Amino acid sequence: MPEKVFLAIDLGAESGRVIAGRFDGTCIQLDELHRFPNGPVDVAGTRRWDVLRLWSEIQTGLEKAATKYGEAVTSVGVDTWGVDYVLLSGKDEILGQPYNYRDARTQGMLAQAFTRVPQSEIFARTGLQFMEINTLYQLLSMHLSDPDLLNAADRFLMMPDFFHWLLCGSKVVEFTNATTSQCFDATQRDWATDMLRKLGIPTHIFPEVVSPGTRLGTLRETVAAATGLRRIDIVAPATHDTGSAVAAVPTERTGRADWAYISSGTWSLIGVEVQDAVLSEAALALNVTNEGGIDGTYRLLKNVMGLWLVQECRKSFQRQGTELGYEQLAQLAEQAEPFRSLVDPNDDSLLSPSDMPQAIQECCRRAGQPVPETEGQLVRCALESLALKYREVLEGIESLTGERIEVIHVVGGGGRNALLNQFTASACGKPVAAGPTEATALGNVLVQARAAGEIGSLSEIRSVVRDSSEITTFEPRDTNHWDDAYVRFQDIAH
Repeated sequence: MPEKVFLAIDLGAESGRVIAGRFDGTCIQLDELHRFPNGPVDVAGTRRWDVLRLWSEIQTGLEKAATKYGEAVTSVGVDTWGVDYVLLSGKDEILGQPYNYRDARTQGMLAQAFTRVPQSEIFARTGLQFMEINTLYQLLSMHLSDPDLLNAADRFLMMPDFFHWLLCGSKVVEFTNATTSQCFDATQRDWATDMLRKLGIPTHIFPEVVSPGTRLGTLRETVAAATGLRRIDIVAPATHDTGSAVAAVPTERTGRADWAYISSGTWSLIGVEVQDAVLSEAALALNVTNEGGIDGTYRLLKNVMGLWLVQECRKSFQRQGTELGYEQLAQLAEQAEPFRSLVDPNDDSLLSPSDMPQAIQECCRRAGQPVPETEGQLVRCALESLALKYREVLEGIESLTGERIEVIHVVGGGGRNALLNQFTASACGKPVAAGPTEATALGNVLVQARAAGEIGSLSEIRSVVRDSSEITTFEPRDTNHWDDAYVRFQDIAH
């Protein structure tokens, strides 16, 4: 069959890419056409996203796709991180520079929300982990501090949906990203309008929610002219990057909860795939989350502050004049003394510190542990702590599903970190299958391929991933030492 090309616009917190997925009916090959930096922009004491620059970079990537692949390009879809959003006026003007989820405006918003709607009620409706960065608390903060701007809004679009609007004019929100907002009713599978009204958030701004694989329209004529593409289809993938990544987990166990995934990047999202959201009191007590997946499934998971810890340490080392790549940092960590210092990766002080090494050192100091001083000690502390946190999360999820997890699939960029993968296998006492590292882009383009009739099911998507990817397995080692460290970790984390 003729090769078809599907374009993934994959936006992460550190960088964005335009990637071509070349599908021959059996295997998928990815071709990174354009990569560009991303990150928060500090504006007058606030933290924002520069969405117009991102849009300019996206158009550059689309132009490169047109030059290289021409008529073979079939469709394009966007995935991004969750929770952040753009507000449009009735005349399609962007209202304000969109906020970055690490902006300080949400501090204290959990407590504010619970005075209006009990925590248990919010969880029973949304099934989402309580984090101040969630869209719900961003909107509550805006309602309290800038109600005029919020009331001027005609349409709420989450970040990938905003870029779909730029591409084709659609004004809908895709299911997997809607579920990250804590504004979405996990049982009714629609916006939790009654709850939103109690919080003073206008509900008319929330648009229709559509499923992954929905055809949203065709490329705007102006964008086609600017990029050289024909008026190709715009297709919503699983627009939350973790939703796309989990779609591309190369498991043969689709429909079962005896395998887990870790979507490993700036954040680590750890969980299992289930058919319905788990909204029990036990789930609330564990502060897990239920995020939407492909074919109406839910991803029962927990967010852990993942390689953000290492990324921010590296930036701090750079500011001090020490330039080290991630492989070099892993080598230094491997040489450092094991289990010297541990932290809870989800400690609030690590969410957005001005200096990550200092924040980690202070956590260790408060816990009465040796303070990590060298680059290797700091990174080893971060990686060991992540592996032990993964174990804690997976034990909690096993208690909720009643299923023993037999294997852990690590997908995403963090799958390149062999030291963390080995630590994860050893800490959890389970084999780790690492790969594909480009799971998000694979999931994005393969959902588009399914929308085009090239693939029939989620199981088939995962079969294509297995046939197209290299998977590396890590077996547990030195589990007795990790068991001892886990006891220490639980004391520190709780």
